[in-house]
Amino acid sequence: MKYLLLFSTLLFACQPASNSSASWLNGTWKLLSHASIAKGDTTVTDYTKDQEMIKIINDTHFAFLNHGGTFDAGGGRYTLSGDQYTEHLDFYNNKDWEGGVFTFRVSLHGDTLIQKGIEKVEGAGVDHEIIEKYIKVK
Repeated sequence: MKYLLLFSTLLFACQPASNSSASWLNGTWKLLSHASIAKGDTTVTDYTKDQEMIKIINDTHFAFLNHGGTFDAGGGRYTLSGDQYTEHLDFYNNKDWEGGVFTFRVSLHGDTLIQKGIEKVEGAGVDHEIIEKYIKVK
């Protein structure tokens, strides 16, 4: 019995961390708009015209694909704790960004996901706040 308890404890302890509370985040999301705020200037991009981006999220990973202008794609692992969503960009077509860790606040309003946070990539000269609005693809 003692060995069974020890084995069960070790087995449970070796399980990967889960984002089980992230099930509301799972799915395919289409980007509606992207706002970039840097040095007091705000630039808003409408993703419903001339370009399209989707983000796909499962229990442990995310991926995004963007086309219309320049093709853009990336993905990796993420964690979610409360409303704090942290992406670990393991793969990206721009190597300056690869390996970056980006923390955002996420909220859900009906079928609209809002993601806000700082993107800072010294190698690419990027340091701005972003606000992205997505709608869940049905």
